[in-house]
Amino acid sequence: MSKAKQEASALVPRHVAIIMDGNNRWAKKRLLPGVAGHKAGVDAVRAVIEVCAEAGVEVLTLFAFSSENWQRPAEEVGALMELFLSALRREARKLKENAISLRIIGDRSRFHPELQAAMREAEQQTAGESRFVLQVAANYGGQWDIAQAAQRLAREVQAGHLQPEDITPGLLQGCLATGDLPLPDLCIRTGGEHRISNFLLWQLAYSELYFSDLYWPDFKHEAMRKALADFSKRQRRFGKTSEQVEAEARQC
Repeated sequence: MSKAKQEASALVPRHVAIIMDGNNRWAKKRLLPGVAGHKAGVDAVRAVIEVCAEAGVEVLTLFAFSSENWQRPAEEVGALMELFLSALRREARKLKENAISLRIIGDRSRFHPELQAAMREAEQQTAGESRFVLQVAANYGGQWDIAQAAQRLAREVQAGHLQPEDITPGLLQGCLATGDLPLPDLCIRTGGEHRISNFLLWQLAYSELYFSDLYWPDFKHEAMRKALADFSKRQRRFGKTSEQVEAEARQC
């Protein structure tokens, strides 16, 4: 690979995480029921996957349903579950045809058994595809993720396989739901809100944050390319000075 290509590839995030916000407000603005916004959001998912795959992104994580979303009206939650189920059954084959591996993270125990089975089937159907990983966070919360990782390590200590002083940040990170994947380089939130809402709390420690005023159904090809272009202009220092980062870049 030429130096120019190496520099170009370095500007592309390996892992993009997105908080897909604004579906309800998009629908309300059009005097439509909230579920219409969620359905319209599926087209945005397809567009973002297409742009990310073309750009060379390796992992895309989408925040589909948080552990706090159960507090929403029962009718909306039910419609979301139906939409999730139909999308899994409809899209799994397309994902496999495009060499995309689907992974679902979060606490599945609260979902209906039929939906849990559809999740397993979709993951199995796309398993082994390595061109691109689509990770969907469903009934997920960053606090839950850290807690379940701590519980896994506590069981190892209890079983005598691990000493408490041997627990390191890296060890805990490996027990997170995303433990075998690169950390997110870029986190995008649509809908005009400027917060991360309990999403990937540990993993986003050094992620670049990008906020868009567009509602999720309107965040498509051009908007995603704009976010990637903005990322390419960032200087990621990880605690170092700009001079140190620039000196290291010259040595590559």
